[in-house]
Amino acid sequence: MQKWLNNIKGDKVIWTIVIILSLVSVLAVYSSTGSLAYRMQKGNTEYYLFKQLSVLVLGILIIYVAHRVNYMVYSRLAKILLIISVPLLIYTLKFGSTINEASRWIRLPVINLTFQTSDMAKLALFMYVSFQLSKKQKVIKDFKKGFLPIMIPVCIICFLIMPANMSTALLLGASCMLLCFIGRVNIKHLMALVAAGVVGMALVIGLVFATGLGGGRVTTWKHRIEHFNHHEDKQEEPYQVQQAKIAIANGGIFGRGPGNSEERNFLPHPYSDFIFAIILEEYGMIGGFLLMTCYLIFLFRSIRIFKRCPYAFGAFLAIGLSFTLVIQALANMAVTVNLLPVTGVTLPLVSMGGTSIWFTSLAIGIILSVSRNVEIYEKKKQKESLENKAASEEETAESESNDEFAMSN
Repeated sequence: MQKWLNNIKGDKVIWTIVIILSLVSVLAVYSSTGSLAYRMQKGNTEYYLFKQLSVLVLGILIIYVAHRVNYMVYSRLAKILLIISVPLLIYTLKFGSTINEASRWIRLPVINLTFQTSDMAKLALFMYVSFQLSKKQKVIKDFKKGFLPIMIPVCIICFLIMPANMSTALLLGASCMLLCFIGRVNIKHLMALVAAGVVGMALVIGLVFATGLGGGRVTTWKHRIEHFNHHEDKQEEPYQVQQAKIAIANGGIFGRGPGNSEERNFLPHPYSDFIFAIILEEYGMIGGFLLMTCYLIFLFRSIRIFKRCPYAFGAFLAIGLSFTLVIQALANMAVTVNLLPVTGVTLPLVSMGGTSIWFTSLAIGIILSVSRNVEIYEKKKQKESLENKAASEEETAESESNDEFAMSN
């Protein structure tokens, strides 16, 4: 155990935040899965507690292993994973498991484990975009040589994710464009792409609203947008939004205390999409503020890594992965307090999950890998500086000694 602790490198603040979020996850998931346990596990309320605990332990192990790997290895994996992601996303749309009219999961044979292919696609895309940005800095302002090779894969992946999970596709696209902005991509090219995307979305939504065509997820998008636009009418609010507001009101400033939530028995998916509402009810506005602060500190530390990293790929990798995790967290919180329409976005490293937590852990492990290599680089430079200083002092002392000897003669 001590050997493992000695091998833990990277930003210690990020490691601390990972532990804090894991503890919050265990408490919140255990509190919010009581009704689910009675329905699915015949009253075994500890089932989901131990399941989430095991998932998080494996997630921390993934972070440890990933942070020990040199982050340059991920540049070689980026294109391979991106190529694999495209057929997997197509397969998911056609043959994936369908929940709430959304085909987002595929079931792996033999081990009987389901996972969201979009999680792997997101990670692969950010590694690819980071690598391309670092590689094409000399031609980054050029439309054909710099912009298109980066944005075409982004558009393809977002287009394949959108039918099943529009919110994830939009957040992913926005995060990639933010990373491209940081990577000095021509703003005119980015704005043109945004304008084209807005016009395309408006045409699709307008066609759906006017004709009533498009079942499944398209109808769900339509209802969510309509309800959000008419949120002043309480009868038009989605049921989960109403229950989330009740949970927030019950929590007040200091909360009702751990395990004392009432809305967990009424709120749909209180352990995943709306787990932040349960946290606000049990720990109050103070608990919610501290949780949000954890994510913002995580982003701040990642920006610090970005500034200190001497190599472009590692810098873009750290800032890109941190942006997507924090933006997802803020989007989940915004949905809970009804600042955004209802989506299927979970709270990273807190909501109940399996492979989603593991892919999040892998992303954090990669960020810590960059941080670890930054520390190694800085120690090496510091050592070289001290050696040069010592050599310079030795030369100065020798020169002074020779001068004294010459004067005495």
